[in-house]
Amino acid sequence: MLECSVELTPTPPRVPPDELEKYSSACTLSDMELFVFPDLLYALVLANLMSPKIWAWREEPWFDKVKRLSPYRRILRLRQFIMDHYEFNLDLDTWGLTTQQRELARFRRYMDEATIARSNALFGYEGDRYYFDMDIRRHFGLDKYGREVIPYWKTETVEAMDAFRHKPGYSRGAGECVSLSTLYAAALFIVCGVPLEDIFVMGTPLHSQNFVLVGDGLLTNNRRLVTRAMWFNGTELTRKAQRALRHEQVTMVAHATGWVHCVYREATMDPVQYRRFEAALRRFLHTPITMEILLNFLREARDRQACFQLRHARHGRTLYIPAETVYHYEHNSPYRVSDATREKLLAEIDEDEFCPSPLEDRVLLDDLGPLFQDTAVDPGDAAGVAGLLGRIGCRRFQARQAIEDLIAFARLEPRLPDRSGGPKEWVGGPAVRLHPGMSRDDILRCLATERGRIPTVDLAFHAYRDLAAVDWTPFVKAAVERSPVCVAGARDLSEEEAAQRLMGWPDESIYDGTRCAQPDEVWNYRRGDGFEKALCLAAILLARRPDRQVDLVVGPDRADLKAGAAVWRWPSRKGLRGRIRATLGDSSC
Repeated sequence: MLECSVELTPTPPRVPPDELEKYSSACTLSDMELFVFPDLLYALVLANLMSPKIWAWREEPWFDKVKRLSPYRRILRLRQFIMDHYEFNLDLDTWGLTTQQRELARFRRYMDEATIARSNALFGYEGDRYYFDMDIRRHFGLDKYGREVIPYWKTETVEAMDAFRHKPGYSRGAGECVSLSTLYAAALFIVCGVPLEDIFVMGTPLHSQNFVLVGDGLLTNNRRLVTRAMWFNGTELTRKAQRALRHEQVTMVAHATGWVHCVYREATMDPVQYRRFEAALRRFLHTPITMEILLNFLREARDRQACFQLRHARHGRTLYIPAETVYHYEHNSPYRVSDATREKLLAEIDEDEFCPSPLEDRVLLDDLGPLFQDTAVDPGDAAGVAGLLGRIGCRRFQARQAIEDLIAFARLEPRLPDRSGGPKEWVGGPAVRLHPGMSRDDILRCLATERGRIPTVDLAFHAYRDLAAVDWTPFVKAAVERSPVCVAGARDLSEEEAAQRLMGWPDESIYDGTRCAQPDEVWNYRRGDGFEKALCLAAILLARRPDRQVDLVVGPDRADLKAGAAVWRWPSRKGLRGRIRATLGDSSC
């Protein structure tokens, strides 16, 4: 167990000992920590809101005159900017390894092992039948690890995302799904002027995305966006974007007013805002069955396409073509079977793909229009859907499974966190009140004022890593207990060689001012301020000999690390002043 004393000048409020696990988790932000401590998800959004990095985007030429655009057009420009500047990263080795036993021991006081295993892929979660069939551990690369050794899934701040460009094999920023969703949430507010009240961050066991109340609503999905129209277009890209909501429990929803979690009975979100979110999401995931929706469904349900054919006039002749052939040609065409561009699509297809007479036992899609002339069919009306399909003269397509598949395509009932874990106790509390017209300085002042009232805001300052404004103890705890990358990277180096390796890298922090990087960020990105490098070496030394004591004295322009008779001195430009004395006792990193 970590024994740590920290002396700071000036002295900030101390984090209570029973809160250290949560506050130190704000510095590492792993997938497991976010699940156990739901405050952390929105704390990262607020940390990104404070970051000068995203505010600098507003000066980019790409966003010139963005205020003249409609809200949706602004968001499209933001999407393209994010796609141009960031990659989706799911390299499980990025943040090193831990063990199930170690993490379960950490969280045992907050959540039992069975609950964690049901909700996290690292602890045996397989999802529903979809994920069981696809072998989720192999899909995400977990199969190369044993059931005991597991990778960290750590979430990155925007600074850590940008710093990926310093990592071998990367030419731009990168981040995993939680990093991208919290980046989007902050950027939607800063760049696009979307109120925080209209942004809801959703987490599932394997994914994180935002639901944004703009127009008919939209979902962020890693780097991309999904509109309501796109949700029902039946394409492969959309099908992949639907995986989380179609196949997983929504474990938590975070918002400016609080959070709702599938495990915890207490819910801190404003219930009015939650019901607003729930109603809007259900509308987003529900559409009447029209001719267009039926054709979009066939695009996804390839095994049903063989029931249909299309008609096309060419050179004065009427020709016929299997539906599956036309959908195949869609892949490389801007035109679609399901909209007004169908004839242009058919005109692109080679004539030898057509037949001169109707294909036997196939329904002509061209003749189905009258079925939808009077009204669309509500997918919630199973009898109405069955009646519709009963009028399609194909016994194969009238099968019960086809009816159920069409209903599922047009109406998804999400598994939301208020429907699990028993009735929720809506406790409410003070909300984060920021509006898009505020400057960054206004937001910093407002959040500094709210720290004492709103726990999520206080956690945000720890996620923001400003060591001039927080107790260092959680930061040091995270650094020496959860830095497996630098420990593994220095495994074959002597202590002096590890120190020299660190000294040889640029004296350049990825964080501005008095904000500081964790040791694994220093090692991954091969750079850091002298204080950050000294703390990285301290983590390596304590991992090798947990019983030893290390002393780190930090001044405005230097950091001195002492371990036994060895002393290392580093230049520092962080302007911080403090003293750290730490030992890990009988435990190890």
